Amino acid sequence: MTDFLEFLRNNAYPGRGIAVGKNRVYYFIMGRSENSRNRIFSLTEDGIRTEAFDPSKLTDPSLIIYHPVRRMGGDLIVTNGDQTDTIRDLGDFRAALATREYEPDGPNWTPRISAICHPDGSFELSILKHQDGRCLRCFYSYEGCDEGMGYFISTYQGDGSPLPSFTGEPIPITMPEPEEVWEALNQDNKVSLYTNVSGEVRLFNKHLGD
Repeated sequence: MTDFLEFLRNNAYPGRGIAVGKNRVYYFIMGRSENSRNRIFSLTEDGIRTEAFDPSKLTDPSLIIYHPVRRMGGDLIVTNGDQTDTIRDLGDFRAALATREYEPDGPNWTPRISAICHPDGSFELSILKHQDGRCLRCFYSYEGCDEGMGYFISTYQGDGSPLPSFTGEPIPITMPEPEEVWEALNQDNKVSLYTNVSGEVRLFNKHLGD
């Protein structure tokens, strides 16, 4: 099992990441450009959304303003883009993601990562990524996991040009406390973190001094 804090401390730019464990869900965003860094998480009636911290500096909202977290009945949907709404509107995790693909931001072709967590503790993770000019859609189903552990996927392996997409299966990780995760994220690149621990939601926003 990978020590999640050490993993984050040693990776300056995993991009956006989802970690799901027993009664815990974490989602973070990072940024390198001014447009990507100019964001905060805010609460909504059924989850959270991204917003521009300074609207006057917002240049292209298409891939950075969305609802990362929404409820669908008893299920919790977490994604790195507007596929959150596709899943909620269609009501079927896999069928919805079969209609979507990676982000149109070549040469990076940022993967779309998604999770759905069910009330019984089971969950699914997905990554849609560019491979040889086509979309590779990967799905991973889990019946649950033990206390103190979880599974992690991110958009990127690390920094680079173009950015290298996440490879392999979701990583088995330790699941530390929310404050520890926020502190471990790269100080220059981190933007916001959502944490849900047994239903208690917390938001960390760099622009708001968290």
